[in-house]
Amino acid sequence: MMQHPSVEKGWLRSRAGLALLGFLGIAAFFLVTEHRAHLWGILPYLLLLACPLLHLLMHRGHGRHGGHGEDGAGDTAPHAHPSKGERT
Repeated sequence: MMQHPSVEKGWLRSRAGLALLGFLGIAAFFLVTEHRAHLWGILPYLLLLACPLLHLLMHRGHGRHGGHGEDGAGDTAPHAHPSKGERT
């Protein structure tokens, strides 16, 4: 006899889960349409709050410059960048 593995559906794939997702989608739509003016007013503050997060993400690799010695420690000299007319 060959047994088929039981296929378990996730909770969100059940009828109750799909109904909940539908109601949440409708609620989100009405919240956005009714409070659009408030959302536009908060946008500049969200951009300012994103600055520290972007700063942390962009400076993630500092101190790990490859090819500058054995472990890269003690390499505090500024890196020279070629000027516009200078060839590398």
